[in-house]
Amino acid sequence: MTGPAAPKDDGRDESLAERMDRNWAELLQELRVLQTGVQILAGFLLTLPFQSRFETLDDYQTSLYLANVVVAALTTATILLPVSVHRRLFQQGLKETLVRSADAIAKISLAGVGLLSVGTTSLVFDVTAGRTAGLIAGVGLLTVLVLLLVLVPARIRRQAREEESL
Repeated sequence: MTGPAAPKDDGRDESLAERMDRNWAELLQELRVLQTGVQILAGFLLTLPFQSRFETLDDYQTSLYLANVVVAALTTATILLPVSVHRRLFQQGLKETLVRSADAIAKISLAGVGLLSVGTTSLVFDVTAGRTAGLIAGVGLLTVLVLLLVLVPARIRRQAREEESL
């Protein structure tokens, strides 16, 4: 890798190919963690229509439910995408391209898991405690996720850069 996205020398004695293999393995592990979360939430969502109380959902709740199912399906697809790309690029000497694209896909997948968590939480609170509770729970969780998944990593990166420049 070259340019601003290129990692600094971290003292490892590894070739570019070895670094790409390591990065690929790390990305796959992260995607496995994401996949488990999506599978649990999607499984929960897919059982709901078979519950007797499902028929009592109002139009908003039904729409929120269906939106969550779509987000779960799309997030599952994005998590599977790096594996599909790997199968297509396997042994073509494009590991660096594969790792770079899988990194971007993992970030999109992470956003999908966050959105799915917010939507599912909103739905559960809406059905069990009312619309206001559902909206508060959804906005509250969205705020926490933005803080944890976006702002904290940005702050850590900024602090690391400041320490490097000292």
